[in-house]
Amino acid sequence: MKKPYPLCIVLVLTSILPVALTADAPSLAPLERTAEQDRQDMMDQLGITSLRPGKNGWAKAGEENAANYDEAKANPYPDLPELLMTEDGKPVKTAKAWHTIRRPEIIADFESEVYGRVPQDTPKVTWSVETNYSDITVGGIPATVQKLSGEADNSSYPEIEVAIRATLVLPKETGQPAPVLIMIGWKPLELPEDPSAPFALDGTTPRFNQDPPSFTQLIAAGWGFVYLEPTSYQADNGAGLTRGIIGLANKGQARKPDDWGVLRAWAWGASRCLDYLETLPEVNSKQVGIEGVSRYGKAALVTHAFDQRFAMGLIASSGAGGVALHRRDFGESTENLTSSGAYHWFAGNYLKYATSESSFGSMTPNDLPVDSHQLIALCAPRPTFISYGIPENGDALWLDQQGSYMATVAASPAFELLGADGISETADYRESQMPPANTDLLDGELAWRQHDGGHESQSNMKHFIRWAEKMLAE
Repeated sequence: MKKPYPLCIVLVLTSILPVALTADAPSLAPLERTAEQDRQDMMDQLGITSLRPGKNGWAKAGEENAANYDEAKANPYPDLPELLMTEDGKPVKTAKAWHTIRRPEIIADFESEVYGRVPQDTPKVTWSVETNYSDITVGGIPATVQKLSGEADNSSYPEIEVAIRATLVLPKETGQPAPVLIMIGWKPLELPEDPSAPFALDGTTPRFNQDPPSFTQLIAAGWGFVYLEPTSYQADNGAGLTRGIIGLANKGQARKPDDWGVLRAWAWGASRCLDYLETLPEVNSKQVGIEGVSRYGKAALVTHAFDQRFAMGLIASSGAGGVALHRRDFGESTENLTSSGAYHWFAGNYLKYATSESSFGSMTPNDLPVDSHQLIALCAPRPTFISYGIPENGDALWLDQQGSYMATVAASPAFELLGADGISETADYRESQMPPANTDLLDGELAWRQHDGGHESQSNMKHFIRWAEKMLAE
């Protein structure tokens, strides 16, 4: 005779079954775990036993696991995925073929393997003005300021609240709707508690390379800007993936391998900010751009690539996972992105390309179906300005400026196919050499300029403004 189940097990089962099977069962609480636990869960989902370690950017050449800075060794996988060839091997010769066949193919691969998919039922966002400031000057120019909050609808999962925080600054006396640059990740403005108190935002003191702050340059040119706080709606760590907008969409539970990562979530917030700007008559909603530096440069490129409403992009010092080629081995690598605290920026599937042992064997960045030249190409034909500084002033070699230039050159054919101008470079991307700092390659919709400042975009802002105004006027 079989032994009866112990009473404690029966009680557990009867307490679980109604929750699992009843339609109106209460929601599960958000998972609480560390980034290490979250990444291990994703590795388990993918059948990954071990990942290759990231390179040490501080180690000297010859030391254990030192990052490579030797150009002779930088291109182990020199052949990039085809840009203007469909997956079934047909050449892409028309704008129609690009928009209806090739572009959707590239997007599908980036969503599946690199940045993740945005859920179709992401919550709607309702914007409100928390504070209006009317007696403000920016660099001596009268301006208006709105502190904004975009509340995500959490009625499907009240356990998580999400609000997009942003500050909109517009010149007061333009006589026409102003172009606006959404700037991801900039430090919020420190504004007075009393919105009626006069307040002057000093923008006259140079910070980099004798250039005034970016916000002063923009207001002086008749532009507005938005300071977008990305971590207000998605934390910059793996432990936060069960909260923020990703957690709200997943009802507090773990990601699947093709779910969106943090870069795509930050881009989602920028798009919702553009939704709000489109409602304002004082904003030229057809001339809204996106800007970001470093990790926020990666997010700005992702935003510009996926949301075609953005008229222009200033992509600054974005490095690996942004403009720099995945297939390069120079400075920061795919292994650094997957083995460090940066894995959460990407879809879980991105871990596969740094796998040393798994149920499917080992894989390298050469197994990726896409590379960064194709991400840049998704921005075509809209104006796209790739910006870097120089290592001597703090824009580290780790970012692989040369590999970023190669990607920009390799993206040019897509711009040219769509009637825009790419980089004025005659050499193939494999042999192309980055021009000296402060060389202007600003004649086309795809632009490149390496300034002689550091890890910032301010030193290129005046060049970007002149270039963007020329591109938008044509």
